[in-house]
Amino acid sequence: MIAPLQPSRPLVAFDFDGTLTVRDSFIAFLVWRAGIFSAALKGLALVPAALAYFGHRDRGRLKSKMVQAFLGGVSLETAREDAARFARDKAPRLLRPDALAAWNDWREQGARLVIVTASPEFLVSPFAEALGAHDLIGTRLVLDPHGRLTGALDGLNCRGPEKVIRLKAVYGATLDLAAAYGDTDGDAEMLAAAHETGFRVFRGRP
Repeated sequence: MIAPLQPSRPLVAFDFDGTLTVRDSFIAFLVWRAGIFSAALKGLALVPAALAYFGHRDRGRLKSKMVQAFLGGVSLETAREDAARFARDKAPRLLRPDALAAWNDWREQGARLVIVTASPEFLVSPFAEALGAHDLIGTRLVLDPHGRLTGALDGLNCRGPEKVIRLKAVYGATLDLAAAYGDTDGDAEMLAAAHETGFRVFRGRP
């Protein structure tokens, strides 16, 4: 259960992929988990879906195809265990040092820190926990009756306007973001909702 936000406590939102990290964590996770050879074969099978994307421009639809190809039938428990191992193994090479410095600076100021990401929540969760994030808002995935991933998204892909919708669902319609950080047009609405904005301000590499 999310605790109520204290009136004097600033709320700060960070995108994850490309902002806190140097590259897309979801693709990195899928390749890491499958192995290079298997990932390449699955990638070839996804070529029609990738080509179709240039017509419909629906990132959520493409992401659903990726989840189905790489994780379809995998239990959420197994996916979470794999995500925890991935975070332990890869965090030192994924996280930007200057983004972490900004994160820690806000934490020292007493801010409530939330990660808002298009990546699946199960994947980012161990990173968020290690960083001491107060909240995590990400893309959710549908499970079958046996707790296995189907490939479908539970709701919309968490990017663009959906980020602000999800933030308001948690913090209320009168959302008051002290600051927000992002690196793509998928963060534009979230950045526009904040008093202080940081677009592609983090350049550091591990």
